[in-house]
Amino acid sequence: MDTLKCTQCGAVGLEPGFVEDDGEHSRGYARWIAGPLERGLLGGAKRMGRTRWQIDAGRCPRCGHLELFARERA
Repeated sequence: MDTLKCTQCGAVGLEPGFVEDDGEHSRGYARWIAGPLERGLLGGAKRMGRTRWQIDAGRCPRCGHLELFARERA
């Protein structure tokens, strides 16, 4: 991420990181799931059969803006 440019202020070099998910039964990191949000009977998101991607994040050291990337299947 050291060559990526911030889309907010134009600074080069984003600090790598990830978005944490510490909810019940979580894996510790957030995921992006393809398709629109559909809720099940108990209100939770329907996820069965959908492709999931780990979310990586880059933080701009100048302005603090976060850029999110879904690069790797989770």
